[in-house]
Amino acid sequence: MNIILFDAPEVRENLLPLSFTRPVADFRVGITTIREKWELLLPGSYSYLTADYLSEKYPMNAADGKNLFVAGHIIPDYSESFRDAILSLGKGEVLKCGDETVAYCGDAAMLQNGEFTAVKTWDGQLTAIRHAYDIFLNNGAQIEKDFANIDLSDSQPLSDTNILIGNPVDAAGRPLLYIAPGATVEGAIINVKSGPVYIGRDAEVMEGCCLRGPVALCEHSVFNMGTKVYPATTVGPWSKMGGELNNAVIFGYSNKAHDGFLGNAVVGEWCNLGADCVASNLKNDYSKVRVWNYATRRFDRTDLQFCGLIMADHSKAGINTMFNTATVVGVGCNIHGSGFPRTFIPSFSEGGAAGFTAVPLKKFFDIAERVMARRHKEMTEADRRIFETIYGLAEK
Repeated sequence: MNIILFDAPEVRENLLPLSFTRPVADFRVGITTIREKWELLLPGSYSYLTADYLSEKYPMNAADGKNLFVAGHIIPDYSESFRDAILSLGKGEVLKCGDETVAYCGDAAMLQNGEFTAVKTWDGQLTAIRHAYDIFLNNGAQIEKDFANIDLSDSQPLSDTNILIGNPVDAAGRPLLYIAPGATVEGAIINVKSGPVYIGRDAEVMEGCCLRGPVALCEHSVFNMGTKVYPATTVGPWSKMGGELNNAVIFGYSNKAHDGFLGNAVVGEWCNLGADCVASNLKNDYSKVRVWNYATRRFDRTDLQFCGLIMADHSKAGINTMFNTATVVGVGCNIHGSGFPRTFIPSFSEGGAAGFTAVPLKKFFDIAERVMARRHKEMTEADRRIFETIYGLAEK
């Protein structure tokens, strides 16, 4: 089956700055990305229909025969009825759940023109990621759903240097603790009474860590000594975390290796938060927060009381940096100095509470290449062209 994950333009705009550098289906929610969830439900050949400037890195591979287009911001239901509803679509037919376009069979022009021969409906409930904060709001439930559906048969035994609180299996006999081959867990306290704990391949949980599920630590990532991890937290691959994490989602390749608090937050790839960096997730007056929205170009009202840092790829914060509640940081920023910077920091900005200047593109590339080399990765020419486009779009 040829499956194309498409970005609904209005959703993609609402998900900026995280969607500046990737299709929405590559967002990590729970243990896996949205794409990986669809691949588990519907095995096949996958590609993307996304913003033009991303298409070189994320091309669309349309087949001559049947193409199934799936909304990249929709997290699939693993039920048989949902799978059958998707597979039943014929050419020209669209599947809707409420007002959401979930999938359609045909070509890219059909979505733009709305030329569907039939509309089918699915009456279940789906999770849609429409705003950046939807990621952390749904993360705990998605860790549990991933745990119930991915293969956990190769789990390794827990070392007797650790303390496990709770039953290691649920009422149905499914494990609540997974330790992948190559992972190291020593001297930690792990509580699975409130949800499962996933430790990925070659990951490490150092001594003195406290984990309360649901928690996911993905492959090659590390919880440094004494890290305190509260529920609904996911750390993507090749990341290092320390201090205190609460309902935070790190996409991958990012570091917060020292003390400091991060809660109700989403951090992209290749980010670094310096020692004692703290991000507020609650206003002193307990009022609902406003969050910067790139589509409306204003701070939009939300119904959220808790919202922390939203940080896009390749952004950094120096030691002792303080972020106010619901701060949104764009791509390629460098924040440092005393005091609280403003709660919206446009891409390619450098500075802090005293003010910001633009980061020259050459300086950004020099830093990014050094950072990526530490993980044995190289920036491709396609990557460079993507950042050049984002730089042209950035608000100064």
